[in-house]
Amino acid sequence: MHEWLFDGGTVLSASPSPHIVPAPWSDERSIDPEEAFVAALSSCHMLFFVDFARRAGFVVDSYIDEAEGTLESRGDGTRAITRVILRPKVKWALKSPGDVAVAELHQRAHEACFIANSVRTEVTVDV
Repeated sequence: MHEWLFDGGTVLSASPSPHIVPAPWSDERSIDPEEAFVAALSSCHMLFFVDFARRAGFVVDSYIDEAEGTLESRGDGTRAITRVILRPKVKWALKSPGDVAVAELHQRAHEACFIANSVRTEVTVDV
């Protein structure tokens, strides 16, 4: 189990997944690397989406993503997170940009996300 200390004193506890490494060598209360990977993709997308919406004159009131990653065995015997589905639910403070504009904002956010651009994992947005 590991702890990371970030500027400002925030501590993030990490552990192997208890589904892969049994207790006592894992801690189910801590984030595992696979969860952190999915969270990083989701957060990167959200930050770009919110910024692009702001620049277009829209205010996001809330943004909740129930992102899900799929861990699979590949043909060579290795395992990888091969697919991440982002499922953002956005509520707008004043007015919604409409479905077409929202889809365009998500597309722009996806293309701009440097984490998504850095991995081989298939990342899709399901809105």
